[in-house]
Amino acid sequence: MTEINKIITEEKLQNLFEQLKNFLKDGVIIAYSGGLDSAILIWAAEKVRKEHGGKLLALTTNSISIPRAELDEAIEFAKELGVKHKIVKSNEIENEDYKRNDLNRCYYCRVELFRITDEVANIDGYKHVLYGYNYSDINDIRAGHRAALENNIVSPLADAKLTKDEIRYIMRQNGFEISEKPASPCLSSRIMTGIEVTPKRLSDIETMENILKNNGAKVYRVRVCKDGEKDFLRIEMADEEIDLAVKLRKQLTAEGKKRGYHWITLDLSGYKMGGGVK
Repeated sequence: MTEINKIITEEKLQNLFEQLKNFLKDGVIIAYSGGLDSAILIWAAEKVRKEHGGKLLALTTNSISIPRAELDEAIEFAKELGVKHKIVKSNEIENEDYKRNDLNRCYYCRVELFRITDEVANIDGYKHVLYGYNYSDINDIRAGHRAALENNIVSPLADAKLTKDEIRYIMRQNGFEISEKPASPCLSSRIMTGIEVTPKRLSDIETMENILKNNGAKVYRVRVCKDGEKDFLRIEMADEEIDLAVKLRKQLTAEGKKRGYHWITLDLSGYKMGGGVK
């Protein structure tokens, strides 16, 4: 984590508040996944709304690609803040382009998300749709952000130049445990690029990851991979938690075999972002 300049971070936060003040006058929908970036957006927007008024809705899409635990945590945090929260079923899994699982999968997911936010905005009278793209993301190639640009979605965190470390700092300073929450992309991101996204594979991943989560793991991924015609699972853990996976190997192996996987492997190089791409 980089060192935080408290004065500059506070200036950026005030910039965010000013943006939200202007947007809220005409009504704001925040695409709220339950992750850290969208969490700071709904916290900041609700704080501004209480002081200056306006119209705010946190909107969460629900599909089989979202872990149940993530949805429950999103609901709980929005409830804690007192933010108006709507959950809408999304159907990206029915899109053949999405199921194909190429490098544009996230694009098709975001297309579905912003179709939903646009529909709700038009029906319920919200002018602006915001989402949690931050300043640290601008150096990454993100297919999902292309969909945001195409749909005129606003990225106030990036516009305020708030980085991921600064966002964590702000939420930590305001006493929110979510400040330490690791990134948690959808279950489809655990399926190696080119392997079809199916309901069974998503369910398999969630069940295997729940074994790790329920035994205290914090940073982990269970990835579906393929060798020829044989599907296998590759488990990635934070370096300090690899021993836990070894202790759970019999349970993990039994569950994976029951679900039809040829091998259940542990990646000794540990957890790495983007490990499902190849």
